[in-house]
Amino acid sequence: MPVFELTAHDLSFPPAYLTDKSGILAIGGDLSPERLLSAYIVGIFPWFNPDEPILWWCPDPRMVLFPSRIKISKSMRPMIRKNEFRVSVNESFRAVMQACKETYRPSQGYLGSWISDELIDSFHVLHRLGYAHSVEIWHKNQLVGGLYGIILGKCFFGESMFSTLSNASKLAFVALAKNLERLGFQLIDCQVETEHLASLGAENMSRQDFLGMLRSCVSSEPFDLKQNFETDLIKLILTPQAQTQA
Repeated sequence: MPVFELTAHDLSFPPAYLTDKSGILAIGGDLSPERLLSAYIVGIFPWFNPDEPILWWCPDPRMVLFPSRIKISKSMRPMIRKNEFRVSVNESFRAVMQACKETYRPSQGYLGSWISDELIDSFHVLHRLGYAHSVEIWHKNQLVGGLYGIILGKCFFGESMFSTLSNASKLAFVALAKNLERLGFQLIDCQVETEHLASLGAENMSRQDFLGMLRSCVSSEPFDLKQNFETDLIKLILTPQAQTQA
């Protein structure tokens, strides 16, 4: 299949099933908040190398996590019981995105991060509008881990995570998944397969099934995640029910 070139003024995307074999659907366009929302609501996301044109993806298969299937390793329980970490939501959104960007800097062996300053600015607008959210993990008043993504309806579209302390990003992801399960969310979109996500319970789903499920659970309304988030990690994760599932 050919890769479609997006025009500057048309925010629509071609059907996702027209991607090429690698999962690329389109090239070009911009990173405006309006275009980002129009992409995510139909299961498309941007991912591209620095200093190259924007690429828009909808891979097959798609890695997803059903919130009720989150895997909580036994090694995390003592970490939580020590009660040395604080979880928060939307306290430091830009700082989380910046930390995710720094994770992929050339000094760490990467070509660079797709999280450009322009993308941070666009997501920050979506954050102010109630669509983009961050989960932060704090240790001794220092931001040591976190993640960010977009909520549309009952789906959380995960974008990136970071950790400067062992297991901090995993703790943010577990806290998110347990809260989304409690709130009746159907899906966490993890985009592409990684061993780290698989170890947390994520699994591959065909693109056709993913898009079908997406149509049944997305909406264009913003969601107040902070207002509905349980931040007590012991209560959230170490209840008798949570221990049984771990």
